Amino acid sequence: MKLLLRRNQKSGIVGKIAFTLDVRAELSDAEKGHIAKYKLGNTTLYERDTLIDRGRGLLGLLSRLFIKAVNISVSVDDLTKGKRIECKDVVELIDIEEQIKEACTTFKAILAAAASFGGEEIIEI
Repeated sequence: MKLLLRRNQKSGIVGKIAFTLDVRAELSDAEKGHIAKYKLGNTTLYERDTLIDRGRGLLGLLSRLFIKAVNISVSVDDLTKGKRIECKDVVELIDIEEQIKEACTTFKAILAAAASFGGEEIIEI
């Protein structure tokens, strides 16, 4: 797996600068096969805000819709297709970038484990 990151900036309507982070993974055919076989495409690798209390009734529904609209999340499918994330400042961009790198490292370990199912691993100590 190769993780491709591209940082950009653009000027907004009122002159405020917006920062963007484009993330995409290049996967081997074997890795793509494991993702399909184990149905890992919807696995969330990064999520900025997690809704703890789903609420009830109309107010709960509205709060869930609002969080979904403003939240940033990156799934395995997003990573394979590529995703652009807009950030309010450089600090947020760097934080998101680091968390995505960490999540991809963990996901790479998951793919390695998926590749070893049906076999055995010998660890020399």
